[in-house]
Amino acid sequence: MKFDALGLLIPNIVLPNNTVDMHTWAVVACDQYSSEPLYWEKVEALTAEKPSTAHMIFPEAFLNTQDSDKRITAIHNAMHSALNDGTLQEIPAGLTLCERTLQNGQSRKGVVVALDLEHYDYRDGSQSLIRATEGTIVDRLPPRIKIRQDAPLELPHIMVLIDDPERSVIEPLFKQPFTPLYDVTLMQDGGRVQGRHLRKLSVLQQFADNLAALAAPDSFQKKYATADHKPLLYAMGDGNHSFATARAIWESMKSRQGFDAVKDHPARYALVELVNVYDESLAFEAIHRVVFNIEPEQLIAEFLAYFSHQHAERFDTLPHTLETSTLTNTHCLPFCCEHTSGTLVIRQPTHQLAAGSLQAFLDGYLAQHTDASVDYIHGEHTTQSLGCKPRNIGFSLPPIEKSALFKTVIFDGALPRKTFSMGDAHDKRFYVEARRIQR
Repeated sequence: MKFDALGLLIPNIVLPNNTVDMHTWAVVACDQYSSEPLYWEKVEALTAEKPSTAHMIFPEAFLNTQDSDKRITAIHNAMHSALNDGTLQEIPAGLTLCERTLQNGQSRKGVVVALDLEHYDYRDGSQSLIRATEGTIVDRLPPRIKIRQDAPLELPHIMVLIDDPERSVIEPLFKQPFTPLYDVTLMQDGGRVQGRHLRKLSVLQQFADNLAALAAPDSFQKKYATADHKPLLYAMGDGNHSFATARAIWESMKSRQGFDAVKDHPARYALVELVNVYDESLAFEAIHRVVFNIEPEQLIAEFLAYFSHQHAERFDTLPHTLETSTLTNTHCLPFCCEHTSGTLVIRQPTHQLAAGSLQAFLDGYLAQHTDASVDYIHGEHTTQSLGCKPRNIGFSLPPIEKSALFKTVIFDGALPRKTFSMGDAHDKRFYVEARRIQR
């Protein structure tokens, strides 16, 4: 069932048969714990010789290892085997409702759908129905393309947001009669997720109608006080680069075979979980930075020089006037390294967000210091732990207000990459559902 104007497909998914241990089937998003290979080594130990999505993904902690081609071949083989031996079974087209109980006890509600990649454009100035919320690093796509392009299945860790303060789209679905699909206690403190299935045509139509109301031009223009911007219905939350990878493969397929030949191909769509940005459990967490293999004092000196015209200063203890300040024209960046900590302050920044200021500096710094590297860290504790190791430095960043997300993307475009995250690593989406992307 397709709703072309909404870029929406009600998908067929595949799930494990009832003999599979769902606790070891479901694994957290591959872009989590990227600087903590021990987490993934434990995953490998837990899932060895068992049916698991662990065998169908490429954890980014290992993305740069020399056995990447071997890993990718093993991923594709695992997918084909699961389809051929009956481990995976197709579910009739419908909506999959996901209720995730987080580690803190809160519940997050979402619905699994497939979105049309024809309605997505991550480039600057995009007015597409689906838009990126952060900058897309094109150089990060090739290894992901290599993984997806010959895969028979996709497993989504993509989370897409809708701006629905009236809770008119997703929340009413959870009041409908449903068929239970799964109930999984997730590994390594991941909480729990329950899946429910809805197939009733009138319910699917009402869901689409409620989505369409969010994108209606008149209500959109009134809501955001604009007459100059096209409706934005879906904003990427998590998994932007995975969605961009799917788009790149789709564009390549069209260029080789022609649109008419592939217009109904399953690769035209990408499986995602839709979540209301106003879901009570959805906390926008800052994504911090740790820079590796540097001399911290030298980096700080270069930072101060880079922002000298914006009146940058270093404080061992932040003055009370800055600590309590709510001024938007001052960026405060706490840092930590092996022998010291403090705060770098930019008093007259040219970027709207502290993440934008820091990222602008780091991009230039890393281009000049090719032995250095940066990682994007979820969680203050991990940032401090890694930042305080020899020859590292960690920077802590403030979160953004989630109520301002859509308006910022509409008027300013994508935020600086890795500006925010929706919750800590253990709250990220776990792979459960899959969808065929080959004919």
